[in-house]
Amino acid sequence: MRTIQVKKITEEVAQMCKEAAYYLPGDVYDALKKGRETEESPVGRDVLDQIIKNAEIAKAEDRPICQDTGMAIIFVEVGQDLHIEGGSLEDAINAGVAKGYTEGYLRKSVVEEPLFNRKNTQNNTPAIIYTKIVDGDKIKIQLAPKGFGSENKSDIKMLVPADGVEGVKKAVLDIILHASCNPCPPMVVGVGIGGTMDRAAVLSKRALIRPTNVRNAHPDYAKLELELLDLINKTGIGPQLGGTTSALAVNIEWGATHIAGLPVAVTICCHAMRHSERVL
Repeated sequence: MRTIQVKKITEEVAQMCKEAAYYLPGDVYDALKKGRETEESPVGRDVLDQIIKNAEIAKAEDRPICQDTGMAIIFVEVGQDLHIEGGSLEDAINAGVAKGYTEGYLRKSVVEEPLFNRKNTQNNTPAIIYTKIVDGDKIKIQLAPKGFGSENKSDIKMLVPADGVEGVKKAVLDIILHASCNPCPPMVVGVGIGGTMDRAAVLSKRALIRPTNVRNAHPDYAKLELELLDLINKTGIGPQLGGTTSALAVNIEWGATHIAGLPVAVTICCHAMRHSERVL
């Protein structure tokens, strides 16, 4: 059985926090450039120019792409033949988040209690951690800092099977239209279909981590992704101030569900679809 020390996990997570905050993933940057080429609105083109320049400055100077450096959402796949030594996995990840956000001078945005005192934890922990046991002796860590300008506009609809594909399209469009320009478009839209209410929401988060230029492996869902992207880009929301580039991609993840249900969750992300990945 292979062994890994928790301090290695902590160090890697700390570096991932800084990378994600500073460096826009290549697929997202390319999608912005493509959107700039096809954008029909002069104002929209100007906005996209500024967004692209901002990403380039952030990368060149190791500065955050956005002042909202997000709440750390982390998906972890742990090989069942891997032994983690020296402490708990969750503590190691949270220590890495605290270290990365402190060393990287990233804004600490997490409060320890949500309603009454809302006291800031001062190190951006705890992270939101989803753990899955898989085959093998490796650990895969995917980190996505989630800003709340877009998170606040995410939503879920509990449909019934009779609503079908058209019902799903309407649910997604209703959420997008309600969000309008508030999530700092052009957006990346994660859609989770199936499972339960909570499972659909997690699927929609996981969908955002998939590269914007990779379609769902299931041809029907891949087709739906493109149809939804076209519908969203016809809304006129555009990049902040109107235009034809309202979204860069729609990514769908799906799962088994109950015979009476059709949950649909939509997680919206701003143009800064930040994420980082390690396999240790």
